Amino acid sequence: MRDRLMAVVGYDSAELLDIACVTTTLAMANRLGNPTRPYRVLLAAPGGGPIVCGSGLTLHSQQTLERLVGPLDTLIVSGGVSFEQAADDPRMVAHVRRLAGESRRVASVCTGAAVLAAAGLLDSRRATTHWRFASRLAARHPAVTVDSRPIYIRDGNVSTAAGITSALDLTLAFIEEDHGAELARQVARDLVIYLQRPGNQAQMSLFTAAPPPRDDLVRQLVDHIAGHPDGDLSTSALAARAGVTRRHLSRLFVQHLGLTAGQYVRRARVEAAAHLLVSTRLPMAGIGARCGFGSAESLRQAFTGHYGIPPSR
Repeated sequence: MRDRLMAVVGYDSAELLDIACVTTTLAMANRLGNPTRPYRVLLAAPGGGPIVCGSGLTLHSQQTLERLVGPLDTLIVSGGVSFEQAADDPRMVAHVRRLAGESRRVASVCTGAAVLAAAGLLDSRRATTHWRFASRLAARHPAVTVDSRPIYIRDGNVSTAAGITSALDLTLAFIEEDHGAELARQVARDLVIYLQRPGNQAQMSLFTAAPPPRDDLVRQLVDHIAGHPDGDLSTSALAARAGVTRRHLSRLFVQHLGLTAGQYVRRARVEAAAHLLVSTRLPMAGIGARCGFGSAESLRQAFTGHYGIPPSR
């Protein structure tokens, strides 16, 4: 049987991790699984020249994008700090569109979604990208339903992964589809990934939060909330701790965080629960108790309201 030809598209200032997360994961699947149809990975670039990544390191491409022809198993477009220039390059976009028509699967990593969108490959589809750039993608391409919450989305034969290392999760999903769940798990273990995350898991805002508030009092309370999610975090208790009135406390939280104290506490507890769900084997009731929820059911309701999926997912 012939190899599975996986073409990764890079360009100047592409993100090295966007590329390496894909290529390393596929190479490890070949080593661990010895599949009957191994992956053959090609890094293609416009003009076939070297790719100076955003980190300053240089990768040598293996194929000229303009001369690459199908059939391809999978076409994967990487992101990078110059993604808008890539998406505005008519030749780059035209060749991606051409190759997509010769590929079984098409995918993007991070801001590479902008190139797929410019090629019209995301029209009338759900897609994701790095949370920082989701609103920009949605504004430029109204025909695309942009959802910044999942770590990756698969809509038909087109997949989009969110920020950078979510490429690991999407590539593992491809390996599971191609060669079964056991090989995907073996690769995840060798990559020292503690969990093979489902695509509909949210880009946890616990890890993508805004900088700490500038106000010293609010920052101290935020630190206290993060360290004591199972404590008494009522507005009255927090106001007493800060030595201010409940009304003044709420005003400070809205001013510096855009949420009331009660809303912030609820969000912090849900995010703490999400972290425990993906990093421990604690039962739901135990997670709920550690995060200040009275029961597993109250955790389920809060989690579903915040992330749009139940914690069991």
